[in-house]
Amino acid sequence: MLVPGSFGITPNHKTLSSGIILLKSPFLEFLLRGVVARRCSFGMLSLKAVAILNDPMVPIQPIETRVKESSLELKALQIPATGNHPSEANLDEANRLLVLAMTSSAIEQSLDSSKTIASPKLTVIIPAFNEIATIEQVVNAVVDLPIYKQVILIDDGSTDGTRELIASLHGKRGIESILHPENRGKGSAIQSGFATARGEIVIIQDADLEYNPVDILDVIAPIIDGAADVVFGSRYLSGSKQDASWIHRFGNRVLTGLSNLASGQNLTDMETCYKAFRRNVLSKISIEQCRFGFEPEITAKLAKNRIPIAEVPIRYQPRNWDEGKKIGVRDLINTLWCIVWYRCR
Repeated sequence: MLVPGSFGITPNHKTLSSGIILLKSPFLEFLLRGVVARRCSFGMLSLKAVAILNDPMVPIQPIETRVKESSLELKALQIPATGNHPSEANLDEANRLLVLAMTSSAIEQSLDSSKTIASPKLTVIIPAFNEIATIEQVVNAVVDLPIYKQVILIDDGSTDGTRELIASLHGKRGIESILHPENRGKGSAIQSGFATARGEIVIIQDADLEYNPVDILDVIAPIIDGAADVVFGSRYLSGSKQDASWIHRFGNRVLTGLSNLASGQNLTDMETCYKAFRRNVLSKISIEQCRFGFEPEITAKLAKNRIPIAEVPIRYQPRNWDEGKKIGVRDLINTLWCIVWYRCR
């Protein structure tokens, strides 16, 4: 399990963190053999070292904290610098601390490279508000995608059990959970996700079942191939079933057309959920909108930064008001305002 701001391992992926990688390096092997020769038998220390560094249940702390604590605790144990074994009662703890102390310099030397190795390829941000009927199915589908990823769930003040479910998933299967104390809006939830993202590529996934998570791989493919820095998934390029409400269909066409006119883009689906970015692109953009105004805002700001947007076809399974659809007339008016506002600024 990877813990934010630290180094650990993920049981479901072959990429390992600094401790395990270094364990296989000649430099660390030399260090460990030195410890073995001076402290205790090879079998005892090496088995303890492997167990400690590979055990996903051992809490992983930031390196600076671990090194400082290990140095202090070694002194407390009064382990001699050479020759003698620690007492039998302290043997397990001594082994753990010896590994941390003797590998600290090697870990620090490889800190930058290990961060790169441990960085996920993809971050999937899933904002949710009262989606208890679908959230677990969506999360399972995202987690099962065959790519090394960070999954961030943001509960936006749910009252139907979604919040408790998201909280319970934190730390499981690489999932990270963020809980807003009250409903702030989809844009606000996405901002929280962006601030926590570590992947090279960042994509947004709705918590309902209108968008099939399998399509995520198709949406990010042009970014992985180096053909684009930003990709939107379009519901109108695939011939998928469209929203039964003519108001929604008409409204989306009008809003996308106006957004194109204001931004100079040539999109077919500005309001789509699936928006994927290279993470360094997001560092150039500050998001202000807290609700669905996020969609025209991000589109306008990408245009102002002269960042082209590619589109790929995606599948779409619309739902109605009874099934939990949330966008309304208020959001339509706000979107129109955002298109004009971010064009004139």
